[in-house]
Amino acid sequence: MPIYDYKCRKCAHRFEQIVKLNETPDCPACGAANPERLFPFSASVSTGKTRERSLAAEHGKARAVKKEKDHAHSEYLRNHIKDHS
Repeated sequence: MPIYDYKCRKCAHRFEQIVKLNETPDCPACGAANPERLFPFSASVSTGKTRERSLAAEHGKARAVKKEKDHAHSEYLRNHIKDHS
């Protein structure tokens, strides 16, 4: 059963509801029937090109994190050697 977003035509209350196929719920705030079903704001299409871009972006983030960790580790080693020599 899918979850849909609804907006009541009578009181403008927005709500989510799990519904069976071809079923429309009543508004939980005022009980009015036949609320307006809203469409999701973000729809995405997955293609080879979008997957490549997403993968490249994630690799870039991972490289930046690794660079920062490597820098922190080298600073730790430098300070450790300085403190214990």
